[in-house]
Amino acid sequence: MIETEPAKVAPDHLHNHVAGRWQPAASGALRRNTNPSDVSDVIGEFAESGAADARAAVAAASAAGPAWDELGSIERGALLFDVAALFAERLDEFAAAIAREQGKRTAEARAEAERALEILRFTAGEGRRLQGRTLPAEAGRSWALTWRRPIGVVALVTPWNFPLAIPAWKVAPALLSGCTAVLKPSPLTPHTAALLVQTFLDAGLPPGVLNLVQGDREVGEALVAHPNVAGISFTGSLPVGLAIQQQAAPRLARTQLELGGKNAVIVLADADLDAAADAIVHGAFGQAGQRCSATSRVVVDAPVREPLVQRVVARAEALRVGPAAAADTDLGPVVSAERRGACLAAVEQAVSDGATVACGGHAVRAGLPDGFYVAPTVLTGVAPDSELAKEEVFGPVLAVVEAHGYDDAMAIANSVRYGMSGTIFTRDLGRVHDALRNFEAGMLHVNRPGVGAWPHLPHMGTKMSQYGPPECSPEQWDFYTEWRSACITFPET
Repeated sequence: MIETEPAKVAPDHLHNHVAGRWQPAASGALRRNTNPSDVSDVIGEFAESGAADARAAVAAASAAGPAWDELGSIERGALLFDVAALFAERLDEFAAAIAREQGKRTAEARAEAERALEILRFTAGEGRRLQGRTLPAEAGRSWALTWRRPIGVVALVTPWNFPLAIPAWKVAPALLSGCTAVLKPSPLTPHTAALLVQTFLDAGLPPGVLNLVQGDREVGEALVAHPNVAGISFTGSLPVGLAIQQQAAPRLARTQLELGGKNAVIVLADADLDAAADAIVHGAFGQAGQRCSATSRVVVDAPVREPLVQRVVARAEALRVGPAAAADTDLGPVVSAERRGACLAAVEQAVSDGATVACGGHAVRAGLPDGFYVAPTVLTGVAPDSELAKEEVFGPVLAVVEAHGYDDAMAIANSVRYGMSGTIFTRDLGRVHDALRNFEAGMLHVNRPGVGAWPHLPHMGTKMSQYGPPECSPEQWDFYTEWRSACITFPET
């Protein structure tokens, strides 16, 4: 059923990359990486690193820092343009690796690779715009000015759901700013990260500027605790993000944390229901619901609840579940057996709490390889204060919550501890204005899917979804750099 040839795994890419060379974990330990569409497809045995590997990577980044800083942002930007040129030639290789390793449909994997390319191009262009200000001085024959300086070594800890785009949008600004970096990807997606690092190397990145350490919790904890790591940029779960913040705080290490969401689409009674249903299905079941901005709640005005649910269920039931690389697949697998179990447990708990399964709610196995397939699931009658309405599932599971008018719908949408994305469907421009003011979320959408953003726009949430500066925009420099100011008086000649 798999129709594209899987990306080959070079022997070096099974290892870490530290101080300019590929090398195994100090312990020699390995972790097997398999295809979530078919677990009999073994991608490789990748380094399972520990604290010693993390320390070696930080030492390499520290040593490379002064020369990399001295290069200047314009030359660093030029190198990123070279990376982007190579990256464009390898889009198919990246897409095949993502589909095989993470489980995204090939079209979704290609879209991720294209987004990563646009991020690289945008960031490279910022090399000529990494600016400060010239300000009036209070004394004669004097200037006052500000400029940015890199904070130093940064640890970049990335998740499995966007194994290429998220590492790219952390690595590129880190390096452009003059920081050196240690990248620790998810142990579920080591191969895609290795291909990204190899592209930077092939473009001529100096040794030690970007280091790759594969592994899990031990590596992450060692990086967060290291006294030479000036900042930690993390995308992942709320519990891990809180732990990073608590560990980094005593030494005042800078943190940038993106921690997921429980995103709502509000559908008011005057909405275009077909457009809303299309957007909801795209947001809830695209990439198997494994996005921080995924649509996990529909908050619908009571008068249109039934016709909207009918449309959403019909579209969901028409989705074809199958291997990521199969041409006829609409919904690929979730990334692991643990994720599949969590989705099914969430459905079971929701039913126990009084919800009704309108479609899906089960694993899919018939006629498929041995993978982690979950049927697209819609639950109705979900109480606003129930667990399914409050907590992130991170899978193809959609909760429908009934509301009575705009004020009730907005109160329900804002009742969770997260604030990543918020969406409204309505023809009432006054309500659009109100929603843009009232949503407690960082990325807002009107009459369009509640997922996705452009590289030059800030990627950020509110409340427990985000801590620290945004990513993917000029605002990201507030994480990777710190300010300097100078007052200069010139002597009389």
